Amino acid sequence: MKVVVPGGTGNVGGFLSRALAAAGHEVVVLSRRAVDVGGGVRSVRWDGRTSGAWAGEIDGCDAVINLAGRSVSCRYTEENLREMMSSRVDSARAVGSAIAAAATPPRVWLQMSTATIYAHRDDAPNDEATGIIGGSEPDVPGHWAFSVEIAKQWELAQQEASTPETRKVALRTAMVMSPDRGSVFDVLSWMARLGLGGPVGGGRQYVSWIHGHDFLRAVEYLLAADVVGAVNVAAPDPLPQREFVRVLRRAWGMPVGLPATRWMAEIGAFALRSDTELLLKSRRVVPGRLLAAGFTFDHGLWRDAAADLVRARRALS
Repeated sequence: MKVVVPGGTGNVGGFLSRALAAAGHEVVVLSRRAVDVGGGVRSVRWDGRTSGAWAGEIDGCDAVINLAGRSVSCRYTEENLREMMSSRVDSARAVGSAIAAAATPPRVWLQMSTATIYAHRDDAPNDEATGIIGGSEPDVPGHWAFSVEIAKQWELAQQEASTPETRKVALRTAMVMSPDRGSVFDVLSWMARLGLGGPVGGGRQYVSWIHGHDFLRAVEYLLAADVVGAVNVAAPDPLPQREFVRVLRRAWGMPVGLPATRWMAEIGAFALRSDTELLLKSRRVVPGRLLAAGFTFDHGLWRDAAADLVRARRALS
């Protein structure tokens, strides 16, 4: 296939693009800056908002996987939140317009979304059928609700695109765990190895995740399967943050993990130029539609995934 990957230069986009190319597909990444993704992946410039020569790559391609959007690893200032919203919504609209104008539109459009769209809760898991969309919880900070609104508008931009010949799937993706440097797993591992990987804010909040290998397999599956609409791309083993970090510490052989209160988490997030939502929001998300369709996970349990990721990370050192 020819696969176009807008926003395919980040951690997830990079290993996804290279893996697809290694599998024999022609892969074209759309990027705001000239970049060498490697692995035989071709890069084309776009601005993520307006039409241009890049749209010709979509005309006649087989699939689009849109990952474009400003990184959430930042302070949630008003300016950054606005940029998160505009970068996601504008890029989805630009992709939709290019598909609508194509003489030969792609047969499938996978649009990145996020597990953050669901409510902050630990009482029950959120699947696609019965999950509660967040944003109206009385006890969460206002910017958490805005994060949900970003996710809703992100998906809506894809839904509203007039692309009748193209199957559309929204990937409500949990944290993707890969051993690569700079990945979320790399950051969490750094903290764990320093003895800082303890419970945060009590540790009752759930962590949803997916091994990078299974993320790739899920994308490949959804490119081929007759699935439409929102799909939770998450492992079936979300677990409380306290347990999540305990398993990670054990995988690294670190017996100690200092706990952090909410105010300590605020200080740490500020130092890392990030936000406490990434640590404190409870994301208890399960892959209902993937499991119902018969998809199986090679790394469905966190203890097995963590051990595999640690082995792979050590091999990179």
